[in-house]
Amino acid sequence: MSIFIKDVVYLTQKEDKLKQLNQELLNLITGEKDWLANMANASALIYNKLDNLNWVGFYLLKDGELVLGPFQGLPACIRIKIGKGVCGTAVVKRKTILVEDVHQFPGHIACDQASRSELVIPLIVEGEVKGVLDLDSPVKSRFDVFDQKYLEEFCHILIGNSNFTF
Repeated sequence: MSIFIKDVVYLTQKEDKLKQLNQELLNLITGEKDWLANMANASALIYNKLDNLNWVGFYLLKDGELVLGPFQGLPACIRIKIGKGVCGTAVVKRKTILVEDVHQFPGHIACDQASRSELVIPLIVEGEVKGVLDLDSPVKSRFDVFDQKYLEEFCHILIGNSNFTF
């Protein structure tokens, strides 16, 4: 019984933390429409507020491939072909991909050998994929349905408050 209560408390705290993250993003970018500035602050916010991350950033769709955008963490792959790796697959499928163990994902691109799990959310603006938000963790199974739900909402807040003119 105590394990169940402990799990419920943990999940409630996690959900509250993710809701707070989204509110902080809204407060941070309200009134600022520059997509580059907002993405830079968004990646820094996630990286500094969520635990067990080793990389957070954006890849932007340019000339038919994903190009590195604002990020936090170690230097990363600069270009990713559409359909390749988790990021490129998320673009093709136009949906979020949650990977519990990147070593089990066919074609995973290892920019940081320490990464063990990944969450990639496509940024869809007016029906068009503009890029992805990519989160990596050195912890296997770091991401769950709560992360997915609230970080998708995070992306909607970012998209709704930014002019994506690239």
